[in-house]
Amino acid sequence: MAEPYPSLRVVDTYEAVLGDSEVDAVYIPLVNRDHKLWTIKALQAGKHVLCEKPLAMNAGEAEEMAAAADDARLRLMEAFMYRFHPAMRAFIDSARDALHVRASFGFGLKDEANYRREASLGGGALLDVGCYAVSVSRWILGEPVDVVARAHTESGVDMSTAALLGFGGGRTASVWASFESAEEQELTVITPSRVFRREQPFTSRGDSHDPYQLMVESFADSVLLDRPVAIPPSESVANMRVLDWIRAEASRPAAS
Repeated sequence: MAEPYPSLRVVDTYEAVLGDSEVDAVYIPLVNRDHKLWTIKALQAGKHVLCEKPLAMNAGEAEEMAAAADDARLRLMEAFMYRFHPAMRAFIDSARDALHVRASFGFGLKDEANYRREASLGGGALLDVGCYAVSVSRWILGEPVDVVARAHTESGVDMSTAALLGFGGGRTASVWASFESAEEQELTVITPSRVFRREQPFTSRGDSHDPYQLMVESFADSVLLDRPVAIPPSESVANMRVLDWIRAEASRPAAS
């Protein structure tokens, strides 16, 4: 992998990366369980951090990470790349007068050894892909005031989770995440005047825009130009709070 890049340096440990004075920032794509540990270690080592979604295992962890970034006066951003796609931004701007949002993200996860099936690693459909559905619903509607949720779990991991979020003014959102379905990814926004739909809202296929590149460039600009990140830690903490709320409601016994 390193052969095409003759100036690339390869090290054996994460600690060696954090101890390198020439490293200004790190990207953390580790399993969810390790996001908090290595984000805080990186911040304490003086590195800015771009951390994969979801930012943490829960809102409490996310708050600790945000506080560590504030203490270090360094940039921390959650890697929700879909928010940087120009078409997605245009879609959100055109669908602001929403009455109802329907967001779904599902696919079949057949490999029983996949880390997404491990509860101890932060697995589960809600954290892995449901975080997108919750994020986009909040992007459009704001913060929910009510949550109802159900989940199908196996070995302590939610394989499918569905939730109805209630917002002020009678507005609602339905979010669905699954490891048990055919590939499904859709966003529908219903307004008083029309219905907006976007296929593949959380990925980019056959498109001239690379949301990953746009995200990294935005994060780099925040570091180099000393300006706030596009997705502030406070937004990530708020998203984690709703994910926590959904998990809590889904774990309640169903009424008989």
